[in-house]
Amino acid sequence: MDNVLVVSDLHKRFGAQQVIDGLSFSVPQGSVFGFIGQNGSGKTTTMKMVLGLLRPDFGEAIVCGQRVTFGQTKTNRHIGYLPDVPEFYNYMRPREYLRLCGEITGMQKADIAKRSDELLALVGLAGAKKRIGGFSRGMKQRLGIAQALLNKPDLLICDEPTSALDPVGRKQILDILRQLKGITTVVFSTHILSDVERICDRVAVLNQGRIALSGTLDELKARHSADSLVIEFASADDKAHFLRAAGDVNVVANGKAAAIAAATASGSPSIIGVTSAGSALSPDADNSITLHSSDIAQLQRSLIEILYREDILPVKFEVAEPTIENLYMEVVR
Repeated sequence: MDNVLVVSDLHKRFGAQQVIDGLSFSVPQGSVFGFIGQNGSGKTTTMKMVLGLLRPDFGEAIVCGQRVTFGQTKTNRHIGYLPDVPEFYNYMRPREYLRLCGEITGMQKADIAKRSDELLALVGLAGAKKRIGGFSRGMKQRLGIAQALLNKPDLLICDEPTSALDPVGRKQILDILRQLKGITTVVFSTHILSDVERICDRVAVLNQGRIALSGTLDELKARHSADSLVIEFASADDKAHFLRAAGDVNVVANGKAAAIAAATASGSPSIIGVTSAGSALSPDADNSITLHSSDIAQLQRSLIEILYREDILPVKFEVAEPTIENLYMEVVR
């Protein structure tokens, strides 16, 4: 499979701050690629260098086999771009705005009309007649996607498209991007990890200016995440009782040392980490723990022995599939 975008050894510094430090990744044709990172991690800086809007200190970006050159738009004819806050002429209506964009890019009138019909239907705005100034944030994001797709780009770059939307608006945007899978290549930058799991088939995690891990979701789960075990207790008292009885290995839970199961007659499981959370029924209570282990079978034996010995009946005791959140926390903590 050909790569639509190849980023090689990009560097970018602003003053004393090294924002991008040897960044390299590639995006296969037809994929929906999740570019993940915390706010301020350099995602938008990277996108601007790919678009030729920002000069890298070193390295290069290749779009559809052509090198991106700062200040030139040659490679941008292959790209549709949706910024996190798209701007419009608020006095225009959607079809008028798309017609203007098509004329600026040199499209024929008949092609503009046909393509506008297709895209407004795709983004759920076919019947929208009011001026853009009266649109909600979600409607503007959807119109932004239509505008970015007008010229049938090989690569659609969406920079934090769901970050300021309500749940309904987020679902609408994600549903649209999911429909584009296989039609065009999508780079979807975000810090919302659940969005990535819903629509992306490949991901890259940006941490301290570099790619900390990348690949398909299945590959990453197989390579990078130890098995996890979730225990949910009926009460905070039961959880505290369990922690007191659990042994002598100290790990970190939410920044605080907590004693978790260690020595048993059959040996000590290797505990990589643990996180605490409230239960689904009582989210304000700290009633569950998730343990990450390199030997999940041995960990289960140890914990079941402790629960039986202390007569503690958990609400939940299950091996959990690794999630993108677990993978993310492994590389950024």
